[in-house]
Amino acid sequence: MKKILIIGIVASGKTTLARRLSDTLNTPWYELDSIVHHQTADGRHKRTADEQVAVIKEIDRNANGCWIFEGTDRESYQCLLEMADTIIFLDPPLWKRRIRIFVRFVKQKLGIEACHYTPDLTMLRMMYKWTADFEANRASFEAKLQRYGDKVVRHSDSRSLDFVR
Repeated sequence: MKKILIIGIVASGKTTLARRLSDTLNTPWYELDSIVHHQTADGRHKRTADEQVAVIKEIDRNANGCWIFEGTDRESYQCLLEMADTIIFLDPPLWKRRIRIFVRFVKQKLGIEACHYTPDLTMLRMMYKWTADFEANRASFEAKLQRYGDKVVRHSDSRSLDFVR
């Protein structure tokens, strides 16, 4: 595996898996949220879709053919589906994702876990909404993944690397 895209919905374990793969494969990883929402001295700013693609292409040029990107499915960086050698769809059970969302929220409110956003009730509701929206539109997402055939690896456990070849 050289160019890896880890894709999944909120609280699926994308960051956990990206960190583990990065360490195991000695490959740099990038959070797509940090590419979409760029941190500047003035705060976080959302890049346009063209700016996001430009950053991704710059990383690709400088990464010597090896990278890991992780994030949710966004229209603005569909190019990664083509660029990736391997697409890992991280898909733990819905009940587990719902629990993780709540546990993450509590940890963020207590200052135990860092985040790039304000962990308030509005954000908590949004995470549950995004999860529900994903499930309602799952068939469309699954159809999109089918176009990439053998490049797609389905995985349900962010802590296991048993699929690494």
